[in-house]
Amino acid sequence: MLVFDLLIAAVALERLAELVVSARNARWSFARGGVELGRGHFPPMVLLHVGLLVASVVEVHAAERPFVPLLGWVALAAALGSQALRWWCIRTLGPRWNTRVVVVPGLPLVASGPYRWLRHPNYLAVVVEGVALPLVHTAWVTAIAFTVLNAILLLRFRIPVEERALAYAASSAAPA
Repeated sequence: MLVFDLLIAAVALERLAELVVSARNARWSFARGGVELGRGHFPPMVLLHVGLLVASVVEVHAAERPFVPLLGWVALAAALGSQALRWWCIRTLGPRWNTRVVVVPGLPLVASGPYRWLRHPNYLAVVVEGVALPLVHTAWVTAIAFTVLNAILLLRFRIPVEERALAYAASSAAPA
């Protein structure tokens, strides 16, 4: 269980790194006239993501979940793959990436990196991680709860907000 706790701690540190990058990128965007959309869903999103990490550890310890090697190693590979995809998204978007929905009018939409194939690749990373990370140590209740709550409470709102933001960005980039 200690190794799982260390994995969750490493993911928590990674999330803090994301927040640092996001804050820097937000300053860059706002300095260029960036507009934030959908502020209301951000606090519940943070709470849900923190809850994923805390609930994973609590479930593993409280329910004495075993490490099942086949499931654990496959889930770890998927969780690491989701992190790789997330950072590919961050790298591809550069200073335009943010944990919030901030668009800079006049900039063209990004159609490189994972955005060549998927409109919202970061959410694929979130969905995979939400299932895989808890399952590294068979925290299946957390995996199911996060997946359901993520779909109902966040993605249902966040993706339409991003779609509106992308439409706004595309319309502001179009010649008059």
